[in-house]
Amino acid sequence: MRHTTEEPKTRNRAVPHFVRHAVEMVLAMVAGMIVLEPVWSFVWPDLAKNVTASALVMATNMSLGMALWMRIRRHGWASIAEMSAAMYLPYVLFLPFFWTGLVSGMTLMTAGHVLMVPAMLAAMFRRRAEYGA
Repeated sequence: MRHTTEEPKTRNRAVPHFVRHAVEMVLAMVAGMIVLEPVWSFVWPDLAKNVTASALVMATNMSLGMALWMRIRRHGWASIAEMSAAMYLPYVLFLPFFWTGLVSGMTLMTAGHVLMVPAMLAAMFRRRAEYGA
């Protein structure tokens, strides 16, 4: 059996690349929120009064920023769709609890933001080779 050092070298490079990629995508999501929020405020001045719409618009803003960055990084549409779904998933899971009064709007928004990171990482781990290469 021949031993090679290729696998450890590849793995040693894949982890920092994966982490860098995740950080880039979080920054792209933040950029999407910052850039698109003024547009929504202009188009829909009372948006903040509708928590459900605000949550979904927030997920949309983050998805658009992240999707643009993923296209720049030459990701395929399937990966972009999965990552976009990961942006919406936490909000969609918590909306019924908000609608029934079990959680506040602040809890919904906080949970959506916090749980988005593990949802994003789950989508990335699903395609480890793509995000680590």
